[in-house]
Amino acid sequence: MNGIRFSTDQYRLSTFEVDDQRLRVLGAWLITDVSKHLLVCLDALAMVDDVSQGRPPFEEWSSENYAVSITPEGVTLRNEWVEGEEAGYPLAEFREAVEAYWSFLAGLPENPHLVREHRPDLPEWEADLLNWEGKWGRLHPYRGRLF
Repeated sequence: MNGIRFSTDQYRLSTFEVDDQRLRVLGAWLITDVSKHLLVCLDALAMVDDVSQGRPPFEEWSSENYAVSITPEGVTLRNEWVEGEEAGYPLAEFREAVEAYWSFLAGLPENPHLVREHRPDLPEWEADLLNWEGKWGRLHPYRGRLF
């Protein structure tokens, strides 16, 4: 991994630690903007893959917390609420962090007290993958690679 370690706290919220403070903004973006939403993480993975393949992101990133720009040159993150919290990352480093965060989220145990309406017969990550593919009308570019 690229120096970001993810875990959950006593409230089942995502937290992170970094080896290199340069990665702090990236970790903060992942746990706040992506949060524990697998569908949002699928969006981030697809966007970084599209850009890596020379295509524009399939949609502009929308967020209440961060302005995000994903280009072939790299990714810039700027917190809209915390002055000075911004950073840029090479596309490969960003990709690695999002992939690691996906693996972290997909590996979390499901909350046994939640009832899912969409495909409760499948693990949550798989149900969300099918939901994502239905919404966008295409196979997710990571299908067969990361999941």
